[in-house]
Amino acid sequence: MTEQLQAPPLIIDLVHSGACHLVVVRHGTTTMNVENRYRGRRDVPLDAQGYQDAVDAARQLSHIGVKAVYCGPMRRTIATAQIIADETRIPDLRILHGLNNVDYGVWEGMTSTEAAAYDPGAFALYKTSPSRAACPMGERLRDAQTRMVAALTFIGERHPGEIVVAVTHAVMIRLAVAALENAEGEQWRIPVGRGSLTHFRAFQGDLAIAALPGGDDVD
Repeated sequence: MTEQLQAPPLIIDLVHSGACHLVVVRHGTTTMNVENRYRGRRDVPLDAQGYQDAVDAARQLSHIGVKAVYCGPMRRTIATAQIIADETRIPDLRILHGLNNVDYGVWEGMTSTEAAAYDPGAFALYKTSPSRAACPMGERLRDAQTRMVAALTFIGERHPGEIVVAVTHAVMIRLAVAALENAEGEQWRIPVGRGSLTHFRAFQGDLAIAALPGGDDVD
C-alpha cells in the first residue's frame, strides 16, 4: 500500500491509543446557504455544488479506514453522509437526532440582517454568547450544544479504537468546539466551510478537539 492510502499519523496514534477518532463533516451547499439564510430545521436538499462538496469530503475519507457513518435527520446531511458511506464502503447510515441542526424558530428562512432587525437583543447574544443565546420561538444554543456534545460522546463510546464520520451542520460544529474551548464572544463563530472536516478525539467519556476545520464560511 502506498503512503497516500494510509491514515495520517494523527489518526493512527489516536486509534492505537484506544480512542475513537471522530471526523465531523459539515454537509454540502444548499440554495439557502448561497442566499445566506438560516436553514435550521427546514429540510432543504443539497444543490449541485453541495453534491460536489460531499464528493470532495468523501475522497478525503476514502482510505483512512472509516468504520461507521452517522448523520442528522435532514436530507442535506443524509445525502452528504450517503456519498461518504458509498465511498468508504459502509453499508448503512446511522441517523442520530443529536446531530440535528439548531431550531432557529422564527429566524428560519431569514438572512442575518433580517434576524437582527426582528430581535436585535436576541441576535446580539447569538453572535457573542452561545451560553446565553436563544433563537426567538426556537432553541437555546446551550441546549443544542449539550445534545451535540452528548451525541459525539455517545459515538465515541460505541466505537473505541475506530475512525467514525458524523455529518452535521456548521453551527453544531461551532457549538461543540465552543464547549470544549469554553469560548464566548464572537470568536465562538469559527469558520466552518461546506463539506469541511473537523477532527475530535473521544476516549472513555472525554471529548477533545484533534484538528479544527478549514474554510471561511461563518454564516
